[in-house]
Amino acid sequence: MTEHAHAALVRKGYEAFSRGDMDTLRGMMTADCAQHVPGDHQLSGDFKGIDAVLGYYGQLAGETNGSFRVELQKLFVDDRGHVVSVHRFTAERKGKKIDMAGGIIFRVVGDKITDLDECLEDLATADDFWA
Repeated sequence: MTEHAHAALVRKGYEAFSRGDMDTLRGMMTADCAQHVPGDHQLSGDFKGIDAVLGYYGQLAGETNGSFRVELQKLFVDDRGHVVSVHRFTAERKGKKIDMAGGIIFRVVGDKITDLDECLEDLATADDFWA
């Protein structure tokens, strides 16, 4: 079975993120892409534009001294430009550890990611971790 092109794109993005390959990620997203991060903490909010999105990824690494890791578990597609990912992420920060399920709803137009909406298993725990 051949993987749907949108799922393959998102899988490639997870792989690039895990390698810290921002050049590959830059080529996969539109210049005006946006990432929406839930919660009430210093990293929550809307990151608009490719530089802001990639800057957010840099903040994840910086705030966790490089310990932030994500493991892709599942991808779902609808053949209408949406991909839903399920992943597990771990990190350490200021003596705290987090190990949580999450996901992202991706919007793909053509062969580029235009929008990323993050969802988390436990918003309160994430807020505490990033506080």
